[in-house]
Amino acid sequence: MIKVGDTLPAATLMEYVEVEGNGCSIGPNPVDVAKATAGKTIALFALPGAFTPTCSAKHVPGYVENHDALKAAGVDEIWCVSVNDAFVMGAWAREQKTGAKVRMLGDGSGDFSKATGLTLDLTSRGMGLRSNRYSMLVKDGKVATLNVEGPGKFEVSDAGTLLAQAKG
Repeated sequence: MIKVGDTLPAATLMEYVEVEGNGCSIGPNPVDVAKATAGKTIALFALPGAFTPTCSAKHVPGYVENHDALKAAGVDEIWCVSVNDAFVMGAWAREQKTGAKVRMLGDGSGDFSKATGLTLDLTSRGMGLRSNRYSMLVKDGKVATLNVEGPGKFEVSDAGTLLAQAKG
């Protein structure tokens, strides 16, 4: 499992872009993790899947609400990563009204989740291999803090925990 001090694994996540601009076409666009985190502080949180009740009711809204405070604490971008395709993540972004506050990134094949060692096997529930629920501060591609959620918990992957760590 990835730990504090480790570099994020080499991976490509996918982001659904609603508006064409700056060389990005409308639709799914690749996000190279190494390039996108270089020289930045990223508040990254990962969830088992889009549109799940707790994630839709608490996680994503908490990061949207705490966007300005996280930015004031030195966070450049907020990323939500889930084992879904970019189209699903784009639809969830619209439903959650994340706007430019949270980048909704799909890990469709689960390669990023597998490479971090932060997976959750929900095969018995018909959902296959998913991402565990966690949050981390990433500085220049390296994990500065890591908060992994226990099964059935909602204690450390919320925006408040990361905000306190960003300020700390």
